[in-house]
Amino acid sequence: MQKLGVGIIGCGLIGKKRAQSLPDSVRLFGCMDKDLTRAEQLAQQYSDCVAWDDAEAMVRHPDIDIVILATPLDVTAQLIMQAVKLGKHVLVEKPAARNAAELETILELLPKTDVCVRVGFNHRYHPAILKACEMARAGELGELMFVRGRYGHGGRVGYDKEWRANPVLSGGGELIDQGVHLIDLARVILGDFVDVQGFAKTFYWDMPVDDNGFMLLKTAAQQVAFLHVSCTEWKNLFCLEIYGKNGKLQIDGLGGSYGTERLSYYKMLPEMGPPETTIWEYPGGDQSWRLEFLDFLKDIEQKRQPSASLYDAHAALTIVDTICKESGYDYCA
Repeated sequence: MQKLGVGIIGCGLIGKKRAQSLPDSVRLFGCMDKDLTRAEQLAQQYSDCVAWDDAEAMVRHPDIDIVILATPLDVTAQLIMQAVKLGKHVLVEKPAARNAAELETILELLPKTDVCVRVGFNHRYHPAILKACEMARAGELGELMFVRGRYGHGGRVGYDKEWRANPVLSGGGELIDQGVHLIDLARVILGDFVDVQGFAKTFYWDMPVDDNGFMLLKTAAQQVAFLHVSCTEWKNLFCLEIYGKNGKLQIDGLGGSYGTERLSYYKMLPEMGPPETTIWEYPGGDQSWRLEFLDFLKDIEQKRQPSASLYDAHAALTIVDTICKESGYDYCA
């Protein structure tokens, strides 16, 4: 059986990670970047891989079955549409577009095709998060009440001059960058949010996009997600807490500079007081990118709707759009 051919558009840091995470069951056929030298540098690491500087030409090639988009957000919606119209499956980095409106025409087209489009919410595949969601679904926390999440980094010298600080390329600041990860995880745990409140502000960096975002999101059942994302965190941080009537789960770290990934389970005792505590640690390397792609291959094989879909991206971006507009940022104007 012939291996599915993969083409990567965008050969920067994320494009390289995606290439490294591909399983042996597929073939990396093409690498495309507007900087052809960068595409060539990535392509030469893989057998019989071709470098391109023309995205449409690569996507049209008959040996390309799957397109991975790892580009700034100003071109993602257009590239998704091109690939879908050509019958190619797509894995696009989160959040897939600069705002919710950019996805709506694609969402209208998708049901009329046999194409799978998955959004790269790879945090869903971290081991502590996988186990926490499994435990929550199994009822080990009892009825869920709320989620509290914090995610942030400290930037770096010149951060405010990078492409992420340009709203034309990035669609916004910290809310659309790390914020959509927390929104997505909170939706996985609690479901859709019908009440959106929040505030975005540029406190520190000299840039036209937000560097901090604060969210208070409520479901129809009045369950709450209280979320904060920041690029003035100074020490990289990831912490996600899930509270139920019978206990709490706390996820800390994502590996690397965020610290060892750890899941703590605090089980309430009948007499209350100090909880029964169980802790799992996951010191290995980040396998989330590989696990996500393997799940994507199952989507394609089984012709099923990806669990992290463009609908999920649209829902997350709608929340970001709402908070940014209310905070005075006109990214979506």
